[in-house]
Amino acid sequence: MKLKKLALRTRIFLAMILLVLLASVLISAVAIYQYKEQSSDYHKGRLERKEANIQNHLKRVLNGRQNTWEVKTENIPLIFKEEIYNIADIHKLQTNLYNLEGGLLISSKAELKEVTTEKCLDAEVLNALSNTASHRYVDKHKENGETFQSSYTYILDIKSKPIAILNLPYLEKDDFLSKELQEFLLRIAYAFALVLLMAIGIAFLLSKYITKSLKTISDKINTTRLEKRNQKIDVDDTSEEISTLVNSYNSMIDELEESAVQLARSEREQAWREMAKQVAHEIKNPLTPMRLTVQNFQRKFNPEDKNIHSKVDEYSKTLIQQIDTMSSIASAFSNFAKMPAQQNETLNVVKIVKLALDIFNEDYIVFTAEKEEIIAKFDRTQLIRVVTNLVKNGIQAIPDVETPKIVIHVGDTNGHVTITVSDNGSGVSEENKDKVFEPKFTTKTSGMGLGLAMVKNIVETYKGSITFVSEKDKGTTFKVSFPKE
Repeated sequence: MKLKKLALRTRIFLAMILLVLLASVLISAVAIYQYKEQSSDYHKGRLERKEANIQNHLKRVLNGRQNTWEVKTENIPLIFKEEIYNIADIHKLQTNLYNLEGGLLISSKAELKEVTTEKCLDAEVLNALSNTASHRYVDKHKENGETFQSSYTYILDIKSKPIAILNLPYLEKDDFLSKELQEFLLRIAYAFALVLLMAIGIAFLLSKYITKSLKTISDKINTTRLEKRNQKIDVDDTSEEISTLVNSYNSMIDELEESAVQLARSEREQAWREMAKQVAHEIKNPLTPMRLTVQNFQRKFNPEDKNIHSKVDEYSKTLIQQIDTMSSIASAFSNFAKMPAQQNETLNVVKIVKLALDIFNEDYIVFTAEKEEIIAKFDRTQLIRVVTNLVKNGIQAIPDVETPKIVIHVGDTNGHVTITVSDNGSGVSEENKDKVFEPKFTTKTSGMGLGLAMVKNIVETYKGSITFVSEKDKGTTFKVSFPKE
């Protein structure tokens, strides 16, 4: 899941939780680092203190009255023969003494004398002692998971002349510090668990507070429509940013209403202008042959003509035919302009569709239904008008087909009545598919193109829908769907 796709409330919530987790990890890491630094400083200082104390102890022995031996390297084993163990016991640290060449003289650990690898010091140690200003060297290494330090310093005689090398092996024991660290981290864990719970609660309340106003705005925007009156947003106790957004929306609503009024007025004027043009055009079509007929009658009228009665009858039929055409144009315009009333009669759709098909004599019209009875609320007259217009449209689409066929089917799907009218006619071209339901659009040489527009008007009045699929030269299927209730 991408972060950008998450809701603002979720992102605020996750950000708060992540912040607490990062803080806990960071503080824990700092604590561990501090522990390691303190542990290193503690062991370093402790070894230095041990070394200074042992050096003082060794000097007291060398320069004490009980020492009867001459203070020189060869006598070191004799001087400290017994005292080396007391020193190690008092200071709780193993003590080794080497000569200046790195050879072992005496050790508080008796078995060390048997280990030949530790009887001589490495040249690296000797070089470090002699070449550093402090004449001190500390070797740090790990064995079997434990850290060891070994310090090397000179033992000086009364004239500050080196007579031996003091070696103190030191094991870094962190049991106490590790226990303290564990206890500290445990307390930190408890503290951060409490902080995490508080952060979850605060994040939930904060995100809810922030997004509440946004949700209100979002709901209002989702219900905003150009064709209806929209309510303004009234939100109290919001931040400055949300208030700015609300004010912008309310200003947009005012502008939208003004634009909607202007647009509606413009659309009405344009619609009536286009309709007037179309009606005028359709009326002119029959007027031209009527004018020619009258003029021809005037020119050829002869009372003495023995065929005068048949000619008058012929002229009259022509005029009546053109008058009927004008009447049908006026009826079509009147039916389209009149919105269907929602009478909501409870009727059997299957029966009414069959009744509507009775006016057609074409033998290629086929009717099918899922059930014998499908009850719905619809106006009987309007339903008949929908069916007859769709069937007429199908008949007009198949004049040149060798085996024409129109199939009308009535179905019942998920609380909706569906009526499909399929033909195998010429179909609708791609460029005309978007214009099929437009008033005055037609591909025929006669008619005003109001049939399908009127059907769409009726169906949508009853909260239904009309769609179609068409393939050029293979046919078209119109589907009407409307709720039963």
